[in-house]
Amino acid sequence: MAETACVHVIDDDAAVRDSLAMLLESAGLAVRTYESAVAFLATGAISGLGCVLTDVRMPDIDGLALQRKLAESGNHLPVIVMTGHGDVPIAVAALKTGATDFLQKPFDDEHLLGVLREALAASARSREQEQATTSIVARLASLTPREREVLERLVVGEQNKVIAHELGSSPRTVEVHRSRVMEKMHARSVADLVRMSIALERDGEHRRRD
Repeated sequence: MAETACVHVIDDDAAVRDSLAMLLESAGLAVRTYESAVAFLATGAISGLGCVLTDVRMPDIDGLALQRKLAESGNHLPVIVMTGHGDVPIAVAALKTGATDFLQKPFDDEHLLGVLREALAASARSREQEQATTSIVARLASLTPREREVLERLVVGEQNKVIAHELGSSPRTVEVHRSRVMEKMHARSVADLVRMSIALERDGEHRRRD
């Protein structure tokens, strides 16, 4: 069964939480509400699929601090911050540190729903990319050291005879290794191998930035 994406609404105002829950549910979105960032973090919901809609001004952990905690934990749930009048500078700071968007209260319902749907779609894409990268890493681990050497040379465009010369082998042996690499990596062409290599590089860069 596919995981249901959820909008996590965090606001210390019960009336706001209830109003948002009714709106989102009426629009067909799954929603959970929390009275504080502390309550949200305690549920462990940050490992799921979805997005966070949080007020900026809250006791204990405010919206910006919550955003930082999520980033520090390596979590990539899209975060949308809600701000009151006069809090735009805070919202801008949130955007600069990774928030997806910010909304000023009172906001238009349709605009809010549009922003949330975009965030949920982004969360789904991120999950798919993460799963794809995990699969590539697992396939890469199945290669022998020599197959890994052949792969590294294939993705930079080297021909079999060049690879054979560099590895002190024969073109025929390299062809065998190449065939096994293609099979184990589930690649139909060298272009597929290159795309996988690029995906791993991007993932590594992303993790270093985090």
